[in-house]
Amino acid sequence: MTPVRAKILLSTILAVCVLGGTLLLSLGDSPAALPALAPKTVKPQASPAPAPVQESVQTPRAEVLSNRIVEYHIDVKLAEGNVLKGTSTMTWTHPGTKTVNELYFHLYPNAFSSDQTTFMKESGGKLRGDVMPKDGYGSMKLTEIKTTEGLSLLHRIQYVQPDDGNMNDRSLVKVRLPKPVKGGESITLSMAFEVELPKIFARMGAADEFVMAGQWFPKLSVYEPAGRRNRTTEGWNLHQYHGNSEFYSDFGIYSVRISVPENYTVAATGFPTKPFIKQDGQKIYQFYADDVHDFAWAASPDFIVAEEPFSAPNVPGVRIKLYLDPAHADLKDRYMYAAKAALSNFSEWYGRYPYSTLSIVVPPIDANGAGGMEYPTLITAFGADDTSPGYELERTVIHEIGHQYFYGMIASNEFEEAWLDEAFTSYAEDRLMEQEYGLTPNLPLQAGYISSPASLTQEAWKYDSHQHYAENVYTRGKLVLLGIEQQVGTKKMDQIMATYAAKYRFKHPTTAHFQKVVEQITRKSWAAYFDQYVYGGQMADFAVDSISVQEKGTPEEPSYISSIKVTKNAGDYAKIPIVFSFKDGHMIRKEWNGEGGEIIYNLTYKAPLDWAMVDPSYSIALENKHINNYLKAEGDEQLETRFNISITKVLELLLGSLSW
Repeated sequence: MTPVRAKILLSTILAVCVLGGTLLLSLGDSPAALPALAPKTVKPQASPAPAPVQESVQTPRAEVLSNRIVEYHIDVKLAEGNVLKGTSTMTWTHPGTKTVNELYFHLYPNAFSSDQTTFMKESGGKLRGDVMPKDGYGSMKLTEIKTTEGLSLLHRIQYVQPDDGNMNDRSLVKVRLPKPVKGGESITLSMAFEVELPKIFARMGAADEFVMAGQWFPKLSVYEPAGRRNRTTEGWNLHQYHGNSEFYSDFGIYSVRISVPENYTVAATGFPTKPFIKQDGQKIYQFYADDVHDFAWAASPDFIVAEEPFSAPNVPGVRIKLYLDPAHADLKDRYMYAAKAALSNFSEWYGRYPYSTLSIVVPPIDANGAGGMEYPTLITAFGADDTSPGYELERTVIHEIGHQYFYGMIASNEFEEAWLDEAFTSYAEDRLMEQEYGLTPNLPLQAGYISSPASLTQEAWKYDSHQHYAENVYTRGKLVLLGIEQQVGTKKMDQIMATYAAKYRFKHPTTAHFQKVVEQITRKSWAAYFDQYVYGGQMADFAVDSISVQEKGTPEEPSYISSIKVTKNAGDYAKIPIVFSFKDGHMIRKEWNGEGGEIIYNLTYKAPLDWAMVDPSYSIALENKHINNYLKAEGDEQLETRFNISITKVLELLLGSLSW
């Protein structure tokens, strides 16, 4: 999911400058440094809207990529009042060995049924800058659930709240089975359900005639056999829908029939297996997808559809489908270019894109709550209006396509280790935005944004707030990856990422799996680094603590001994660069490994030391307190201290105004 970029109007560019050359960070220097500061581009001249496109019909491929634990056959109708009425036949094959007596289903729309659900209480009715519309509640109701023999299980359901015990939360339901399922056996259940779509908020709902159906059907929870994600004993992985959490599911097969009013167009995961038909005022679509772990769709009578075939190395052939809001009809080429750049480069870096379609939905501005989200083979851009969009258009498309690899194919558990998706995708996004659009991230400023570092492997809902979640899972996690790259080099990092993506494709890996790949490629232990920066909530902090200068020479042969104390206040780093600048302009560069927590350099030279600075090029990605990196040998210490504090407060104020 793309974090919201807060739109801040800056009448002037704020320059942060500590006297004596300590620090110079201009917020205008790096448009991509923080989301709010992306530059604007000139909107292309309007061009005629694309002609209507009849979607291509395809057939399932024979290749099997995943374990296909679950299979869904769903029939759903968009009824009056933005209500979904559906039936589902679900077949699950038990992947473990222990006998199972119950199944668990996620009923995600119930997160929006009142202000007392776990999602609403944790989020405060806000997500990524969007606010739950007044009286915008929605819900899901199971109207039937039965076995293949016709036995109703509706009286056997029980809502459960394993994370917080909130009895008002009905986002997870247990179904007690009439007979147990043994390891390797399969069970089929038929369900009928109704979803009252909320007013669009938090990835799903309806806004006027636009519909975003995400997490819209009763979705089976994941049963993990021993060995999956390093589990020692098998069992269900059960979590409610939380304010920060996203999703985790098994791979499977989806065959979905969608019925909408005949003036609507549908975009969906997978591809149509037959042309849509019109019947009794309805338009009926049939979609199919395999080796995916979710299915989403969107519908609108206003979509302008454009479709192009695309192929590249590691992209054998894919149809890119745009479902444009009319406000962005003239931006088709920008969406297409970004999509093609993402597919071709990510497939080169992280492995072949195996699907035959990629759909991009551009919602209207009043449906922005559905924007910036990823689903298998389908992504959403941000809401379209008539203003000229900057590079956030491309950034959002590229970020969400990046999710096709880390969320879609690698498929880690986003309830418990969200950074394995969001940080990895943000890392890939930054690299491609720099390569294709020349937008270089301002890493020192991003690191300075990390005011409350926390473990990257804690459950998503245990962060203090959504902003706390975002600054760690997105930004700090990305900086952790950059910290590895800075130490091993770009070529070696590329090898690490490619190996990880290939080895754990369709495997649901953990942080420990990624660490193992890093260690295998670099042939050394990274335990200390991961313990501090991944499993722990550490950032780096290196400081020039003190400078003293003694004159030892004569007027004829001047000589000075400059003593500089450098300290490690927090975090380890393999190579810490330090520069010493003397009054006559001479410079000496040193490198410290941080051992012992402090070091004193005694430098003898014909001129006194002027200043010293740790990490002068801001090359340590995880250093977030640059204010103490620099120290001048002479000056009014009290004045400098007051000035430094004031600049720090300005930075805190500015960064605190940005939201995700």
